[in-house]
Amino acid sequence: MSVLRKIYGNLEEYLCVFFVALIVVSLSVQVIVRFTLGEAVAWAEEISRFALIWTVYVGASMAAKRTLHVRVSVQFMAFPPKVRLAFRVLADGIWMAFNLIAAYVCTQVVADSFSYPEVSPTLRWTTAYVEMIIPISCVAVTWRTLECYLVHLRNGTLYRMVAVEEELGL
Repeated sequence: MSVLRKIYGNLEEYLCVFFVALIVVSLSVQVIVRFTLGEAVAWAEEISRFALIWTVYVGASMAAKRTLHVRVSVQFMAFPPKVRLAFRVLADGIWMAFNLIAAYVCTQVVADSFSYPEVSPTLRWTTAYVEMIIPISCVAVTWRTLECYLVHLRNGTLYRMVAVEEELGL
């Protein structure tokens, strides 16, 4: 069970490493072949583009898991921790609602893409397989954000989410 926990706990990291490695390998092949043979490897550019798209969206889920998404919160620093936490929960609630709506809409778009497939020029892949990362990522970001709240609630550290360095003694 601990192996599954480790995979689940680091899933985004593993996927990002895989996709970045895929980008590096495919672009390296492209550069080497172009330099040595003077020919282009058509599939390498497409693979790297698709891998970059997946890296970005999987990385969004990883950022949510680590609570590292960009947020402007300086305007709330003058308020006491309870008020800051209320604003944080409200903002995250709006963000998660947006993600779920976006996931729903994107799922419909991806379903339409399967009905009327657009095929990538070189690999001849249905682009819906690439696009399906968008609704997956929206749901994953929402889940990882909820998970952060659950962990903080369980540990009794909810106010640490909005604490400033002075309050933490740093």
